[in-house]
Amino acid sequence: MKGSIKLFFIFLLVLSMAIGGCTPKNEPSSTAKDSEKEDTVKEEEKVVDVTDITEFEQAPMLDERDLPPVKERLPKEPKIPNELPSDQLTVEIGKYGGTLNTVAQSVDWDPDLFVMNNEPLLNTPGILGEEVTGNVLKDYEVSDDEKEFTFYMREGLRWSDGEPVTTEDVRFAIEDVQFNEEITPILPAWLHSGGNVDGAPMKLEIVDENTFKISFDEPNGGFPISLAIQSWRGYADLLKPAHYLKKFHKDYADPQELQESIKENDFAEGEDTDWVNNFNYLDITERELNHSNAVDFPVLYPWLPKEKTKTHVTFERNPYYFKVDAEGNQLPYIDTLKSAIVQDTEVTALKVIAGEVDFNREATALTKMPVYRENEEQGGYKAILADLHNTPSDVFLNLTYEDPVWREVVQDLRFRQALNYAIDREEIIETLYFGFAEPSTIIDSTFNIDKANELLDEMGMEKDSDGYRMGPDGKRFTIPFEVQAAAPDIVPLAELLTEMWKEIGIHVTVKTIDESLWGNKNEANDLQASIMWTHTPLYYMQDLGTGFWGRQWESWRNSGGKKGEEPPENVKKFYDLMAEMNVSNPERAVEIMDELRQEMHENVYYFVHIEHVKQPLIVNANLGNVTDGGLAIAINFAGEQMFFKE
Repeated sequence: MKGSIKLFFIFLLVLSMAIGGCTPKNEPSSTAKDSEKEDTVKEEEKVVDVTDITEFEQAPMLDERDLPPVKERLPKEPKIPNELPSDQLTVEIGKYGGTLNTVAQSVDWDPDLFVMNNEPLLNTPGILGEEVTGNVLKDYEVSDDEKEFTFYMREGLRWSDGEPVTTEDVRFAIEDVQFNEEITPILPAWLHSGGNVDGAPMKLEIVDENTFKISFDEPNGGFPISLAIQSWRGYADLLKPAHYLKKFHKDYADPQELQESIKENDFAEGEDTDWVNNFNYLDITERELNHSNAVDFPVLYPWLPKEKTKTHVTFERNPYYFKVDAEGNQLPYIDTLKSAIVQDTEVTALKVIAGEVDFNREATALTKMPVYRENEEQGGYKAILADLHNTPSDVFLNLTYEDPVWREVVQDLRFRQALNYAIDREEIIETLYFGFAEPSTIIDSTFNIDKANELLDEMGMEKDSDGYRMGPDGKRFTIPFEVQAAAPDIVPLAELLTEMWKEIGIHVTVKTIDESLWGNKNEANDLQASIMWTHTPLYYMQDLGTGFWGRQWESWRNSGGKKGEEPPENVKKFYDLMAEMNVSNPERAVEIMDELRQEMHENVYYFVHIEHVKQPLIVNANLGNVTDGGLAIAINFAGEQMFFKE
């Protein structure tokens, strides 16, 4: 039966690929260079030197605005995007205009728009981590000992309100925010020597208006990649609009005006931290663009927050955006982004089928691929498959949850091994991923019910009258999954595990909660068991689930031992390897990642049950500069180059 389902699915994919036709939507207002041009022109294969471009064009929607000429709004050397390598995307010169519709399940978060908008200081093409190039910053140099990094800003770069971007914005972000203990009580580990809070803090030297240096006491070959992609980091950690934020910083603000701002934003509680809370509220980072207070905050993103209602969030192009195409057309091509806010992924799927979504990656699922394919023509979209950048449904038991009985059981390696042996990967792959995944090589993927039962018996977990295992307190031991429907495969996997682990006498419950509650419970160490993705395929993300399977230990690590709970020696070794990987150059970092995988294999800290998963993307059939090559999420990074062909 499973084989028949898979064959039917493949048949649908092949059939739909052979069917032509689409419904064009969001017709653009004109071409970038010429309103009468009807065909896009492919870029030449040679690399274009931006200094050879002497004329620049802007989107027609900006023509009626009272703005300086486009050349004056661009830096002296704009950037030609390299978000995707040329072997993954052959870039076309696009057309201006149109609205790109996306969809999100949270009122304050649209992950697809986050990735499209986010701009790191540096970048790595295709998010592969193989090379690091300039982005917001023009370029950088690394000393031979990998301790000192010199960064060159783009001369003439401007914030979205037209104000210049200079090293004063860097100095303010580092000295007045990162080094301010009221705002940042603990400087993040990645800004310390050795990549941990025990190391000496980084040092900043301002060379001139457009040049600065950052140095460490120890070699830190991983620093450029940490600025380019690690943790999906944007520029906001080390670069902030000082001209705007100084009005809300107590070291610069007029005291009376600052108090008025604090009161206006409802932070006036008579506490010393009132100004800090107000400052953090008004300092919009890359992850807060969907917040209602993000409108009018100076940014460097391709689109600016324009409007937020209960049903949608709207973004409009940034007239000071610093990137151009190979012919000098200021990007982005698309005028407006509109993110619809819906209840869950099921509503998302209905909107996709109805043709109301122009781009969706985050909330798609292979389980829905046959439905996506069946409705392509009437919905005017294409459903394509690309490689997933993470392991999408890893299973976590919180080894530091406060209940002593829970801890005694789940911290026993034999228990985790038993659960792992009882996971039928083949069934999961066929049922949830239609064969487009592989059993994990990170931990043992052997399916062995007898071995699982043997380990539980060895632990002394006897069965009650209903056949369920009991804990050391003589009561039925339960794994209470609390999951968010952040992706369509999470809840179905929890339900499958309920049945699989029942076979070895483990009682499992499943409760679906909303995203904000899930995040709060995890932060408070109040989640016992859950399912979430981690970025195991990407060495530089250092995302190995430590904040889920050992929340209190992770707090200890991040605070330098000031918070949380000291972990056992094997976990400390795991943390040490992660810290070394963080400061190593890519070649050495890949070797350390192999060592970490071996540690995961031996200790089964969490269940990475599958890998090499494909991810569907829904894209308007009329959308240009979209590819199915490389990693799916990397396609989002080229959002400023997407355009509507007709």
